[in-house]
Amino acid sequence: MEFNRSILNSKNTAAVIGGLSVILYFIWGYDLARFEYSKLLLVYSVLFGGYYFVLKHSNVHDNWLTAFAVLYRLLFIFTLPNLSQDFYRFIWDGQLILEGLNPYLYTPNELLGSLPELFPEMNTLHQGMGSLSAKHFSNYPPIHQIPFIIASLISKQSILGSVVVLRVILIIADLGILVYGKKLLKKLKLPTRSIYWFILNPLVIIELTGNLHFEGLMLCFFIIALYFIHSNKWHTAAIAMALSIGVKLVPVLSLPLFLNKLGWKKSIRFYIITCGVFIILFLPFFSFEFFENYSATIGLWFSNFEFNASIYYFLKWALAGIKNLNLINSMGAVVTCVFVIQTSYQLLQKKKETKALLLMIFWVLSGYYFISTTVHPWYITNLLLLSIFTNYRFIILWSYTLIFSYFAYGEFNVKESSLWLSLEYIPVFVMLMWEIYSKKKLKHH
Repeated sequence: MEFNRSILNSKNTAAVIGGLSVILYFIWGYDLARFEYSKLLLVYSVLFGGYYFVLKHSNVHDNWLTAFAVLYRLLFIFTLPNLSQDFYRFIWDGQLILEGLNPYLYTPNELLGSLPELFPEMNTLHQGMGSLSAKHFSNYPPIHQIPFIIASLISKQSILGSVVVLRVILIIADLGILVYGKKLLKKLKLPTRSIYWFILNPLVIIELTGNLHFEGLMLCFFIIALYFIHSNKWHTAAIAMALSIGVKLVPVLSLPLFLNKLGWKKSIRFYIITCGVFIILFLPFFSFEFFENYSATIGLWFSNFEFNASIYYFLKWALAGIKNLNLINSMGAVVTCVFVIQTSYQLLQKKKETKALLLMIFWVLSGYYFISTTVHPWYITNLLLLSIFTNYRFIILWSYTLIFSYFAYGEFNVKESSLWLSLEYIPVFVMLMWEIYSKKKLKHH
């Protein structure tokens, strides 16, 4: 027994796992297609098992964990994303802005028809982004657009060059999360090592660095805002929060929850500063046509798109017998009602501690994603980061089972299966119920 325990805690074992993970991340980045299901599942499972083993059982120093986190990300530096085509639209928007055009006013299809030689690689980018993105206006907020502009400035002639620039920005953002995540954990008297459950998570590495999703930049500003909120520097926190919302709109859902922490007077000023900075960020793009196009594009996520949903799909199945009911058309109102009820319940607890605030945001966002019609794997990186400040770990399990959502992608089409959805969500809901039950039982005792 002692021998086995010494093996589990061995730094050499962790080093072997780290070396194997380097090989597997390289394979993932340079020799894997989205529709190679068996290979995808095998590589991800081994990566996830290694990640869990090292953080759960080894006593490797934090500096080594940080070194591996950076190394894993750098392995992707010279490869194009293989699980997502969003980066083509990112580069398109950046090139468009450099040409003096507003990406919120023109769809790629319109521009390709009227200005077919506006910038280099125009046809390649248009084909790469896919027909869905090509027929809609940009839905990326203004801070999200800045990396696109930088990438296009530095590498106007090369798609791979632009990808490298975007990746460097996201790696820097992840390091920002690492630094401020540790600072906040330390201030809250929580183990600083917990940040590595986020930083080393294969989902985070693959989706943010590998597939170039900018939740990383959003979360960097978000964790900075939370750090300054806890430090009672709410003016600085408001600016950071506006920047976070300027990357992705999701942090808007957390704003009402700051009310108990800050009180009414500070909260009003906090909201004014946040809204003011956010509006200023949008001014260079603003017009009445922009407002109409952007709101309509955002509305599509609640009224047209559906992918990898859980409760929504269950409701859709349960209500299938009702004639003339198109559930997705009502989901915007359903999501709003659930959000209002959840937020009101959390605020009625009247808890002011930062830990309580983080837990409230965690539950509200969890409810939002469980009821949403579209849940791409990278969406839950928000919950992963918040979970390290709580005692709930079902999100870590979800970060593994989300791999089954990619089984919907064929070589030429997308078709979801109830089997893969069940394998993804049933373990997560079972663990969620178990954690809630066990914590209530412990509290009762």
